[in-house]
Formats: sequence, C-alpha cells, structure tokens
Amino acid sequence: MEFGIFVQMPLYGEVAHDPAAEHAACMLDLELVRAADQHNFKYAWVSEHHALTEYSHLSASESFIPYALAQTERIHVGSGIWPLNPVTNHPVRLAERAAMCDHLSEGRFEFGCGRGAGSWEVGTFNLTNDVTTAIWDEVVWEFKKMWESQEYSHEGPAFSVPPRNILPKPFGGGRTHPPMWVAAGSTSTYEKAARHGLGVLGFTVGGVDAMAGPVAAYKKAIGEATPVGQYANDNVMVTTAVVCAETASEARDIAYEASRITGYHLSLVFLYHDTFPKPEGAPRWPEEVPSPTMEDIDAAIASGASIVGTPGQIIDQLRSWDDVVGMDQLAFGFPFGQNHEQVMQTIRLFGDEVIPELDGDPVHRSSRMRYGSAAGAKS
Repeated sequence: MEFGIFVQMPLYGEVAHDPAAEHAACMLDLELVRAADQHNFKYAWVSEHHALTEYSHLSASESFIPYALAQTERIHVGSGIWPLNPVTNHPVRLAERAAMCDHLSEGRFEFGCGRGAGSWEVGTFNLTNDVTTAIWDEVVWEFKKMWESQEYSHEGPAFSVPPRNILPKPFGGGRTHPPMWVAAGSTSTYEKAARHGLGVLGFTVGGVDAMAGPVAAYKKAIGEATPVGQYANDNVMVTTAVVCAETASEARDIAYEASRITGYHLSLVFLYHDTFPKPEGAPRWPEEVPSPTMEDIDAAIASGASIVGTPGQIIDQLRSWDDVVGMDQLAFGFPFGQNHEQVMQTIRLFGDEVIPELDGDPVHRSSRMRYGSAAGAKS
C-alpha cells in the first residue's frame, strides 16, 4: 500500500473572510506537502474548488501544483481534481497544463479529473449537475489525441477546436503521458473508471471497510479496460483521517479535540457536494452534523473511518484490513480540527515509522503503470 496526503485550504468561521488567514493557510498547506515529501509519502493531491466558502479556498490548483513540485524532490503531486467542464477548464488548456507540469517535474505530475463538486460549484460557471456527466464523457477521450497528434481537431456538443498542434507534448516526447485518474464515490463510478483505464480517487465520508465492494468492482473491471490514455492506470486511492502520536492516549485526545470541527466539516460536505452519496438521515444545512463523542471516535477507529494511535498501533490497524479492502493508496486530509503542530507530528511519525513497514517499493505504482519495466529508472 502507498500513502499520500491531500490539501484544500479549509477555513472555518470568521477567518474564512480574512485574506491574511487565507495566505497563512496556503503557506501551511505548502509546508505539509514539503513535509510529506521529506517523510516517505509518495503522493500529494491538490483540490480545485470554486466559491465553496469555508470548505475549500484552494481554487487555483494550476498555480499551486507546479509551485509545490518545485519545492519537492520525490513526491508526486496531482490534481484532485481538475473539472473537465470546458467553461471552467478548457480541454486544450488542461492538456497544456498537464504536459507542462509533467515537464517541470520530470514525470511527477498526476492528472486527476472529474465533473465538479456539485450544483453550487458548477453553478458558478452557469452549469447544472445534469449536464456534467455527458461533458466529462466527451472530454476525457480527447487528451490522448491532443498529446499525440500534430494536427488535433474536435467538434462536439461540449467544445470544438479547429486543426491545431497542441503544445507542449508531455514529458517523454508524446510516447507517454501523466497517469490519469478520476474522482469516484459510488460503485458504478468505480466500475466506469476501470472500464476507462483510469485510476480512482476515492473521496468518501464512510469507513474504509465499506470500500471493499467498490474496490472489488474496480479490480474486476480493470482487466477489460479500453483506456482513454495510452495505458491503464490500475490504481485505487481511498481517503480517510489519521492521527499519529507518541502515545495512544495523546492520539485519542487529539482525535477527540479535532472532532469538535468534524461535524461542521461534514455539514459543509453535505451542503456543497449534493451529488455525493450521503448516509441515511444526514441533516440538511444549516442544521449541523453532531460532533462525535469519544465512543464515536473509538467506533470510527474500529471501522477504519479513522486511523488513530501510536505508529505500532496504526501498523496493526492497517494490516488488519489491508488485504480485505485491496486498495493501492491511502491518502489523508488535514487539518480538519487538528492544529498545525499536530499534523506535522502525524506526518513525521507516520512517514518515518509506519510507511517503511507497509510500503517497501521505492517506485510509485503510477510510474509502474506509466513506464512498465522501465519504471525503476524513471521514478
């Protein structure tokens, strides 16, 4: 199993309207990416959300990603995700950006895509949820053509391009391209991703143990993929929460204190992500999801919804369901309720003491998908 983090600049309460707080959050997220690079994490995923106050102020990921790549050495940095709606991100511009990030990082960029977060976000660009699936279905097939052809053209309902040579070609001279991923929440989307040869970015609010079904469906379908790119990126990333500390009691205390914001954060998820699968009975905004009790924290640890403990305890937790779930990558979101020092402690302890026990491959799995047997020389 490989490990990553994702950043999205959440700012809760009144600080969401403070430009100085936005700047501080941006700088701290960059520090998390640098720390992850220094402590054995293989991936950092960067969100792109628009007009989602408090939930995420990281809108211009096309600026953040190359800046983060320039400050790191080994970690792969990916778009988590770039919406494929031409009015938001024109496909030509995305192909250009992905290729340029690929060059600047010499192959460390991961191209994650999707439809957009929900009606509020896509409505910023005068779109509605009912059209974004058809748009994605049209656009996602075009990147390989743009990266390979010297006279690319397209005419379709979502966008059109006259004959043009889209430049630059990706790192490798058009013979390869960045690994391609798509955000997914339901079993049907996991299966669709597999049929397209795309890696899955599994953003979920449920326990990791509940992902066994979707992951199994993906792995069953990936063998019969018709890839949208030059190769199938057989890869499943699943998100969850983590707190790693020197003692078990400290880890549980941090998790409990952080949980005071957890309910509010989930309320924002349910407010903005109206296409996202929700637990039955989830309250509607402005009613907030109740903050968990210590008993809830313990239940979340038991279910895999949260990973909490010392490095040794966390190794045991992960080993207990690793083979059952069958995922390829686990990514952690920060800092929903934790302070910066606590997050840095988690990255350091988890990266130095947990990752070496569970990930013995020095090569990124996505590089193996991209380069095959030559991956060791490229990663």
